[in-house]
Amino acid sequence: MADSDSNIEERVIGHVKWFDPVKGFGFVVASAGGPDILLHVNVLRNFGQSSIADGAGIEITTQHTTRGVQATEIFRIDPPELEDDTPLADIALLEEGDVASAELEPARVKWFDKAKGFGFANIFGKSEDVFLHVEVLRRSGLSDLQPGEALALRVIDGKRGRMAAEVVAWEAGVTEADAETEQS
Repeated sequence: MADSDSNIEERVIGHVKWFDPVKGFGFVVASAGGPDILLHVNVLRNFGQSSIADGAGIEITTQHTTRGVQATEIFRIDPPELEDDTPLADIALLEEGDVASAELEPARVKWFDKAKGFGFANIFGKSEDVFLHVEVLRRSGLSDLQPGEALALRVIDGKRGRMAAEVVAWEAGVTEADAETEQS
């Protein structure tokens, strides 16, 4: 491939084929077809996340290199379409708008164990733990969390205490909170 081809960027919409945060990369399949697109963890981190769920929708900029097509920037991530759309019991009992109307709160991951399917985070300035369930992560477009990772959470009171009903990347949460402030 000629060097001039490596400077050509293209905006692509597709979905995540797979992503392994341990390996630090995964692949995206473009909706329009074509070769798999390498998604490196650094590009994901620049978006404010350290993981992404398999099947998540994604809008990216790509660049053709001598090693293939690579993602260079992420614009949007949409949660994957789930076959089993049954919500968690705590969330199923809520009114439809309750989660959406909950304020995004800044938080930091205390710990998360993907194999166990849960973990905990702390809201900044508050002492209580907030429960994080792996299904909430998947529905939010994430697959795993790292200790110390900054997030924005919509928190509800569940049967066993405070729990996250939605998880977004810190940068996405800040952008959304700024937009909500401008609208008020």
